Amino acid sequence: MHNHEQLRLRDPDTRPTSAVLEQTLGGSYAAYEIFQEALPGLEMEQEWQWYTPYKAWFARGQHWWTTARGTRKEKTLYWLYVYEGYFSVAVWFKEKNRTELLSTAHVSEETRQRIRDAETMGKMPTFPVVFDITTVEPLADVYTLIDCKKRLER
Repeated sequence: MHNHEQLRLRDPDTRPTSAVLEQTLGGSYAAYEIFQEALPGLEMEQEWQWYTPYKAWFARGQHWWTTARGTRKEKTLYWLYVYEGYFSVAVWFKEKNRTELLSTAHVSEETRQRIRDAETMGKMPTFPVVFDITTVEPLADVYTLIDCKKRLER
């Protein structure tokens, strides 16, 4: 993962608007727009939040659903971080799902290697699959992993 010192969007009073993101992301802003346009089709919404420990704005991709008993549930499916000229999307999985993810996800060999190489972190063993995005190329695998997370961790 990246050094959080390199994160952009460091002013708590400046919300990440389209203009701010376009200026920070430069040429990769087009990929960001395409990613945003896909969210409703993935049954997701993205919310920007200020995170004091990192002193930066992060976006959280969330999926909501209603259970059979009518309870509204929420699941965070990804975290998005902004750097100069690109953005990163991290999809976190439970360690117990790694094998199933490798056997069922229809993703590129490069992404499979990312899944294999991802280090387990935290008290509840989880691992991030991180994509640094400058073009639309990796988005298909990002969408696939987001869909897998919805299915595997409900």
